[in-house]
Amino acid sequence: MPDTLMPDPDAPRWQAVLARDPAPACGAFLYAVTTQGVFCRPGCPSRAPLRRNTRFFADAAGAEAAGFRACKRCDPKGQRAALQAEAVRAACTMIEAAETMPSLADLAQRAGYARHHFLRLFRDITGVTPRSYAEGVRARRLQAALAEGDRVAEAVAGAGFGSESRVYEAPGRLLGMTPGAARRGGAGEVIRVAHAASAMGPLLVGATASGICFIGFAEPPEALEGDLRARFPKARIVPAGEEMEAALRQVAGFIAEPVAALALPLDLRGTAFQRQVWEALQRIPLGETRSYAGLAAEIGNPAAVRAVARACARNPVALAVPCHRVVGSGGDLTGYRWGVPRKAALLAAEAKARR
Repeated sequence: MPDTLMPDPDAPRWQAVLARDPAPACGAFLYAVTTQGVFCRPGCPSRAPLRRNTRFFADAAGAEAAGFRACKRCDPKGQRAALQAEAVRAACTMIEAAETMPSLADLAQRAGYARHHFLRLFRDITGVTPRSYAEGVRARRLQAALAEGDRVAEAVAGAGFGSESRVYEAPGRLLGMTPGAARRGGAGEVIRVAHAASAMGPLLVGATASGICFIGFAEPPEALEGDLRARFPKARIVPAGEEMEAALRQVAGFIAEPVAALALPLDLRGTAFQRQVWEALQRIPLGETRSYAGLAAEIGNPAAVRAVARACARNPVALAVPCHRVVGSGGDLTGYRWGVPRKAALLAAEAKARR
C-alpha cells in the first residue's frame, strides 16, 4: 500500500495565522511558538513562525498550562487592552465631570501615558478625540438645558461654552438644529404628515419645510405618529396635502419593489457623528450590505463599531437612509427597528432587483 499523507486537522488555523486574520472563519483560537515560548492571537503582527514550531490552543488557560506565556505584542489575554480601556473610561469620566475641557496633557498624565500615545488610545477606543468627546458632552448638556426651557444664554453658559457665538457658528454640528429650535422642542415648526398603505403595512412620512424628517412603517398609524411626536414634542403636526403625494408614492413603491435609491430631500437632525454614519449608509449601493465594523472603518473610525450601531438605530428616515443594509460581521441579520423579518425581505428584494 502506498504511503498517504494525513490531512492536517489544523490547516484552517494555520492559514489564519499566515493571513494574520484576527477573526478567522474557523473560530477563535490561540497559537503558540515552541521556539519562543509565547502564545499569540492569530492576528498577531509578529513574523509568522514555522509550521513545525507551532501549536494550537482553544484558550489562554490551555496555552499557559502547556508552559507558554502571553505575547506582549498582541496581548492574547486582553490584560493590556483592559487596562487601556479602563484608562480611557476614567478620562471620559473626568471630562464628564469637568466644567471646562481638561487639557490633553492632564488627561494623559492622569492615565499614565505619553500625550500622543494616549490620544491614539482614546481615539481607537471611543472613535473620537478627547476634544470631540468633550464637545459631545457639552452639546448634551446644552440640549438637556434647552429641553427644560432654560434661556439660550443660560443654557450655553451652563453647558460650558464660552459664548453664544460658539454655538451659533455651527448649530447643526452640535445639535442638528439651532439652539432656539432645540429649546422649543419643535415649537413653531409645522410637520406635515401623510399616511398610506404599503407592502409592509401602514406607512407614515413626515416633512418639515426643509425636507423629509421621518419615515416609519409596519406599525399602527397612531404608533408611527407617536414616534414622530416623541422626536418633535412641541411641533404642530398637520395632515399633508397633495404636495406629499409624490414622496409617499415613492416610498411605498420602494417598499413594494426597490429598483432605485430613494432620492428625497431630507431634513436630518443628529450629531455630527450620526450624520456621518447616515451619509455613509446612503452610499451603500442597492443590493449590497456592509458590516458594522466595515462601516466604522469606512468613516475612518474603525473602533467605533458600537457607536455606528447606535447611529443606525437612531436613523429617523427608514429606507431613505438604508440602515437595513448593515449586517453582523458573519452576515447575520441583527436587530432592525421595523423587525428582522422585514429587514430580510428588503434585502432579498434589493438583491433580486440588482440581478
